[in-house]
Amino acid sequence: MTLLLVFAAVLVLSCVPLAYVLVRNYRRYRGPRVVLCPETITPEEVEVGALRAAWGAARDDLQLRLTSCSRWPERRKCGQRCLTQIEGSPDGCLVRDRVAHWYVGCKCALCGGEIGQIRRFHRNPGLVGPDGKIRKWRDLEVEELPEAFATYRPICAPCVAKAKQPPTQKKSAA
Repeated sequence: MTLLLVFAAVLVLSCVPLAYVLVRNYRRYRGPRVVLCPETITPEEVEVGALRAAWGAARDDLQLRLTSCSRWPERRKCGQRCLTQIEGSPDGCLVRDRVAHWYVGCKCALCGGEIGQIRRFHRNPGLVGPDGKIRKWRDLEVEELPEAFATYRPICAPCVAKAKQPPTQKKSAA
């Protein structure tokens, strides 16, 4: 019985490094990305099969495949040549990384405060357009990102929250 427990413990502990590598690679390859379509030379939103990519990277045999593309279903049978951009820079194509990089060193266009680092599960900063309209990143399509980076100004999360709240009505003391 003791020998069986020792064997089971060794077996479980030997899988820990593999599990760590799989989780790390899965987190690296999941999420929407922006790539330039080689056929149209336009920015497109794509996602790769993160589980397959994580397993392939763990085996040192990375084979990326698209699971979604903003040009599908019309161009579903394309050659997926855009994958070379993801292979060359897996993190550089991620939408969340591009947005976070855009905010580095920026100050809020409304209050002038530091925007700081963007973190998951926290209130996210927004942006204000040339028309003065305040938007959140999730309100934009991925194809609109290059224009947003060029023409919009960053605003901090507290300013986004204030702008989205309905105005409070003051009660008269009559």
